[in-house]
This record gives sequence, structure tokens and C-alpha cells, in this order.
Amino acid sequence: MKNYNWATLGCGVIANELAAALKSRGQKLYSVANRTHEKAVAFAEKYGIEKVYNDIDELFKDENVDIIYISTPHNTHIKYLRKALAAGKHVLCEKSITLNSDELDEAISLAEKNHVVLAEAMTIFHMPIYKALLEKVNSGDLGELRLIQMNFGSYKEYNMNNRFFNRNLAGGAMLDIGVYALSFVRMFMSSCPNDVLSQVKYAETGVDEQASILLKNKEEEMATVILSLHAKQPKRGVVAGEKGFIEIYDYPRAAKATITYTESGKTEVIEAGESAKAPQYEVADMQDYPACRKTPCFSYGDIRHFHRIYASN
Repeated sequence: MKNYNWATLGCGVIANELAAALKSRGQKLYSVANRTHEKAVAFAEKYGIEKVYNDIDELFKDENVDIIYISTPHNTHIKYLRKALAAGKHVLCEKSITLNSDELDEAISLAEKNHVVLAEAMTIFHMPIYKALLEKVNSGDLGELRLIQMNFGSYKEYNMNNRFFNRNLAGGAMLDIGVYALSFVRMFMSSCPNDVLSQVKYAETGVDEQASILLKNKEEEMATVILSLHAKQPKRGVVAGEKGFIEIYDYPRAAKATITYTESGKTEVIEAGESAKAPQYEVADMQDYPACRKTPCFSYGDIRHFHRIYASN
């Protein structure tokens, strides 16, 4: 299978994970671009990257680049997506891929027009444990799906200049951590939810500090999502069917889940993959999409729908 030339736009913590993931596969980044050139140079020296661009726009013009990984702040994504997709580059973009459905519609149109892959770097879509759990759910062992419960709470100090609370940097619970919970919900629901209720507690900057969301689809499967940036909660997901339920902790990069069967009370532990290899799974799948003409896990319609949920919060 072809090894594509990867470039990273951004060289923060998550870009370091990408570089390490490629190295574990015997690959390395071809090039790096960053708003601060000195940081890009230091990043290139750390990972033995051959090419550093003096100007970000040079990246999009480089004919040797196949895939661009975007890990800049949320509010800059659409600007770079426009340029990358128009230049005919495949793109793996960090979550949240865009700020709203209008931006996403534009990006999708560009990807389709230029026959390239546009994917969101959402770990849940790539972790092996979810493939195993979906097989279990689809087998009928748990009966029909009824309920999904999601929690994700982190404790961030009240520093309103921090990106988590900064409106200008697209802060807020939904765009930072809520995307994980909603991706989990959609993975197990039979169809997109069409009934949405939400309530929110705003930080003084106007971003959503805390939120609760109720979702229901046409099959009457229901989900609850509770999020917070200033109250620690376990990253816990529960998928409940008529005959049993799945409980999974640290679900963004999970490798283990416990199933409890209702009638017998018996428990079953399922393990697959390794949490530390989450970036490697993303890289492997992204390499497969253009090579095998595969498409990312969910349809663009699903992703559009969830961005409308973000907006409704």
C-alpha cells in the first residue's frame, strides 16, 4: 500500500502525537507549517522533517504533499480547509472539524468537487474496541437499543483567556469535549436523532461552560449527554438494550468495556486495541481511505446533523 506524504499544519501537543504515530509505522512527516515559523523549525528538528515552509500558503502549493493534518484552533479550520481542499489535498482535520454546519457544507462541497478525502480526527471512529462492540450490538445479544447515557466533565480553572473559555478561539464544552459524546451516541443509534432538547450554563465570556442534551430518533432510541468544563466527571458511556447494557470508561480512547446481561446478571469484559495507540489507528485508517476508495465512518449527512446540534445548544 502506498505511503502518502503527510504534512502537518500546526505543531502543538496533538501534532507531536501524529509524528510519533507515523514513526511507529516506519514513516515520518514530509513537511510542517505553523503560524510561528520558529516553532515549526524546532518541530522539524525534533522529528527529522525535511521541509519547513516560510509561509503557510506554500504548503497548499506543494505538489509532493498528499495528506494535510490540521491541528490549529477550531476557529481557523475552515480557512485552511478551503485552501487545502481546493488544492486537491486529502485532509485529516482535528475535532471539531468546523464551527457550524454552514462551514462544514462548504468544506464537503470542496472535497467532493476535488475528489479528495475529508475526515475528522475523531478517535472514537477508529478505536478497535468500537468495532467489537458494534458487532456485539448488531448480533442481537443485547436486544433492541433503548438508551444511551454519556458523561464528560473536566475541571478547568476560571481563566477566561484560556482557550477553553475564550469565545474568539471557539471555546466551550460542546466543541471541545461534547464532540466525543455525540460521536459515541451516533455510533450506536440506528439513525440520526431528530428530536433535540438542551439547556446550558454560560461562562462569563459567553461560551457554554456546562450543558445537558436530550436526543431521540425515529426509532425512539434516546440519549442523554452531560458536559462540563468546571466539574470533573468520569468519561463514561452506557449503551442499554432490552437484554443487557455496555459500560465503557475513558471512551474517547477506550480499549475495554464491560457488558452486563439483564436476566442472568452475568458480566463479560471485552478488550480490543490499546489506548496509547489511538493516533496510530487514525493514521492507518486515513491511509486506507484514498488507497482503497473507502469513506470515513459516517456519512457527511451525519456530521452535518451533529453540527446543527452544536449550534442548537
